[in-house]
Amino acid sequence: MTIAPPLRTDGQAPVPDSAPRPVTAPVTRLRALDGLRLVAALMVAGYHYGGRDGEVATAWGSSPAHQFPSLSPWLAYGCMGVQIFFIISGFVICMSGWGRTLRSFFASRVARLYPAYWVAILLITVVFALPWVAYRTVSASDTIVNLTMLQQPLGAHRVLGVCWTLWAELRFYVLFAVCVVLPGATRRRVLMFCALWTLAAAISDAVDEPLLTTVLMPEYASFFIGGIGLYLLHRNRRDVAAWGVVGVSWALAQHYAIASLWHKPNPAFFSYRHPAVIIAVVTVGFLLVGAIALGHFHWANWRWLTVAGALTYPFYLVHEHLGWVSIQLLHRHLGLPSSVTVFGTVAAMLVLAWLMNRYVEEWATPRLRRALDPRPAKARA
Repeated sequence: MTIAPPLRTDGQAPVPDSAPRPVTAPVTRLRALDGLRLVAALMVAGYHYGGRDGEVATAWGSSPAHQFPSLSPWLAYGCMGVQIFFIISGFVICMSGWGRTLRSFFASRVARLYPAYWVAILLITVVFALPWVAYRTVSASDTIVNLTMLQQPLGAHRVLGVCWTLWAELRFYVLFAVCVVLPGATRRRVLMFCALWTLAAAISDAVDEPLLTTVLMPEYASFFIGGIGLYLLHRNRRDVAAWGVVGVSWALAQHYAIASLWHKPNPAFFSYRHPAVIIAVVTVGFLLVGAIALGHFHWANWRWLTVAGALTYPFYLVHEHLGWVSIQLLHRHLGLPSSVTVFGTVAAMLVLAWLMNRYVEEWATPRLRRALDPRPAKARA
């Protein structure tokens, strides 16, 4: 992964937008960001295993609220790991798209997303087709549509419950590619992109026009934009405009988080999330990514964090649906306690994620990237 020479972060003058950038420089891997990815994925897993009702109750044999009476209300906040993912995604996509050609950016994203995704789709389809598994698979036609990652706009049944987040990611990638990568990333252009997307998303929310809402994603835009602003601060912590992007994004992000996750106390609902806690989780997400961006976690440079980051995506893909199967097996058939079942399921999903990373992603990702963009590495930038 390469980017153009970064803005100075040592107090000297930043590199002007007009300065030539004929050579790209290697990115120093932010291993703490890899660790935060896995933490966000584990938050989502906690939500899927004990913070919500639905199919997971079938796996447990009763409501997760009965399995974890004191912990379940807190696990309900685990769904906000997705919002943290979106902040991280804004940071990483801006970093990886800076200095890349459109072709290189497209190849890197496709090669990163699809190999593990295809395997997860096929694996879950096969497991759910087993006669002893209590969950139904989707039709063959819908399964094929799911392989494109476009099942949601087409209205096909989803194989993966978490795929709605990938649909949001895809739309973000396209917006960023067209508006920033295609003309060439500069600080000024990225700031303009953040400002115009923020305003356009707010307008689309006001007019409630389905096409605009689908393209501009007002409920998620502020998280992606906040991550982009944090990357600008990573390049130059004295960038006042970038601080403004982050501040406005945080203000809008907490608003949309409350709008989508809060409701008045009602015993008919499975869980009740307090607005103050929702704001706190959003704030902590921004603060953690910001602290990493500003270098406060350079000491967290352990190699195992890179492994953790590599496991996050395949774990995220398979943990929900195959987790139901694992919970049913360990708890209802083997009679293991609830806590042991959860830890055993998480461990099993991490092992499966390692296998997918080792034997699918490490093999397929570079080959697919080279197939889509066969030019030498220097030419791709």
